[in-house]
Amino acid sequence: MNNLARVEEHPMVAEPSPASDPFVRIEGLTVTFTGGRKPVRAVGGVDLDVQRGEVIALIGESGSGKSVTLRSLLRLHAPRRTQMAGRLQVGGRDVLAMGTRELADYRGKVCSMIFQEPLLALDPVYTVGAQIVESILRHESIGREQARQRALELFERVRIPSPERRLAAYPHEMSGGMRQRAMIALALACRPQLLLADEPTTALDATVQIQVLLLLRELQRELGLSVIFVTHDIGAAVEVADRVAVMYAGRIVEEGPVRQVIRTPRHPYTQALLRSRAHGAMARGQPLQTIAGAPPDLSALPDGCAFAERCPQAEPACREGAAMPIRWVASSHQVRCRRAEGPSS
Repeated sequence: MNNLARVEEHPMVAEPSPASDPFVRIEGLTVTFTGGRKPVRAVGGVDLDVQRGEVIALIGESGSGKSVTLRSLLRLHAPRRTQMAGRLQVGGRDVLAMGTRELADYRGKVCSMIFQEPLLALDPVYTVGAQIVESILRHESIGREQARQRALELFERVRIPSPERRLAAYPHEMSGGMRQRAMIALALACRPQLLLADEPTTALDATVQIQVLLLLRELQRELGLSVIFVTHDIGAAVEVADRVAVMYAGRIVEEGPVRQVIRTPRHPYTQALLRSRAHGAMARGQPLQTIAGAPPDLSALPDGCAFAERCPQAEPACREGAAMPIRWVASSHQVRCRRAEGPSS
């Protein structure tokens, strides 16, 4: 894999026409946290579409804005300390314009989330089964026994052994892998159309990670879910995603079909991420390559490209003016880099 393929070899192309209206449309999303000494713009203008039944992975370093973007789709940020702007549409509904009741109906029923650490996401004083039943009763007009039966079926679907007994278990009585499967069952309890997964395998050992990833992909195909999947693990993105969006300093810097982006990365940051992971071609004892420097301060972003100070290919023009807009460089492949425009003049 040639991670340093020159962008000049790929001429600019016209933006492809969308096949259909996307189920999720994010346009110009900005999220600014105002609780500290300085406002912090954690997300600085994200545009992303997700089709029905499509899986998109958001990857990047910690602090790049992945989880903030994900949580914005459920409006989970504290409203008194958060300013959100732009457009967030799910199934044609304006998420930012929803009132309290509409938002409560939307959460869980239309859009649900698998959190990174289920031990913190699940209530420790209620059994797991009771929490799933309560969620179903909140959104559907069915009896408690019917809701319990569905919870049991969900436990069977996510392959939790002895499901009847596990319904009566408290979160701390289950292993990490079992809790994560229970979290998936809870997220699917009200038959949502959009599933958000925030690094759902980070706290699990390698064997369980693979099992959970395969389970998620299987359920996604079976139920026809749209999924946005946040991960640090590029291997996990390849395993589950149809497309990948690479985020840096609150913006998407590269986006396209997962295998195209992995095989021919066009942004220097994507190339650096791929070089910094262990892979089969590495010689034994060879050290991992790292990305020099650190991400920029989101309360005082520099002019030009936010990655310029860490980029080995940066030119003086990269540090000047406004942030580079994202460009189509191939069919369904976008890059936010001035080198993608062609040779320097």
